[in-house]
Amino acid sequence: MDLLPAILIGYLIGSLPIGYLMTQRTRGIDLRRAGSGNVGAANVYRTSGLGIAIGVMLADAGKGAAAVLLAGGGAGGAGSVASVAAGVAAVFGHVYPVWLGFRGGKGVATASGVFSVLSPLPTAIAAAAFALTVYRSRFVSLGSIVATLVLPIVEWLTPGLPAVDIGATLAAALILFRHRGNIARLWSRTERALGT
Repeated sequence: MDLLPAILIGYLIGSLPIGYLMTQRTRGIDLRRAGSGNVGAANVYRTSGLGIAIGVMLADAGKGAAAVLLAGGGAGGAGSVASVAAGVAAVFGHVYPVWLGFRGGKGVATASGVFSVLSPLPTAIAAAAFALTVYRSRFVSLGSIVATLVLPIVEWLTPGLPAVDIGATLAAALILFRHRGNIARLWSRTERALGT
């Protein structure tokens, strides 16, 4: 697939506001006006419960995986430049969805779906870093930040397509940018821990 169609398809898939739609339909909650105002799984958990949050997280990861697979023409083409571009575009679409005035989530779950297809081993290591950090600190945001830093580092150290290395770096930069408020709150010790 050519780059431009791949990017467009990736963005449109990524921009589907699943968390917003699920909480609106099942709980009558507008995520943009509840909790942190974010439409990602963490805010879904705080406003709508664990069950819906897990569903949203899996669906958001599924968006990322679907974008990569569609652009690559299936699992065999999931390492092409077009599939990487579609994956990064899906993360961008989740973060800046046209349907919600470009106010979306932070891209962590969608990126996990993208790179679980493009680069499974670094993604598994990043996921383990996320789980360990959240378990030890009780901060989902810190776990997300640590995993986001780990993924491109491990990716660059793992043999593979350079486009995937670049894609992981671009996605990580975007996710870290979206976490700048969390970073400030973690630094000032005002970030909300899991369950509070």
